[in-house]
Amino acid sequence: MQIAKDTVVTLHYEMFDAENTLLDKTEEPIAYLHGGYDGIFPLVEEALHGKSVGDSVDVKLTPDDAFGDPEEELVRVEDLDVFPADVEVGMMFEADDPETGDVLLFRVTDIADGKAIVDANHPLAGQTIRFVAKVTEVRAATAEELSHGHVHGAHGHHH
Repeated sequence: MQIAKDTVVTLHYEMFDAENTLLDKTEEPIAYLHGGYDGIFPLVEEALHGKSVGDSVDVKLTPDDAFGDPEEELVRVEDLDVFPADVEVGMMFEADDPETGDVLLFRVTDIADGKAIVDANHPLAGQTIRFVAKVTEVRAATAEELSHGHVHGAHGHHH
């Protein structure tokens, strides 16, 4: 079976940065609903279209195609006294975005002079990514998966 709109695609992937350093890889395969449901990067989905089990793709993603460019307004300087006493670089904190009300996940990137710099940009924002994937399974999506717009079952999403 070939990958087409409304198929469920299961794959293993590896992501590399511009220096070809491994950033992320699947331990267990992931599954997504193919055909514009935002389950995977659009350029990767395009490359996978028409492929079958055993096929591989190797896609270079610019920041626009992957995690976007860093946004200055998502970097903030906060007084240390708003954090727990044991705060350190790399810790993550949730905060509400005053403009949208969305919950943002901030990562502490620096601590100095009684201040912490926190960043809610994706850690890979601004980076060109190489996405290498191998197809392990292709099947028709169920009516329920199509109505929900995502995969259900072993490697998918449960309600």
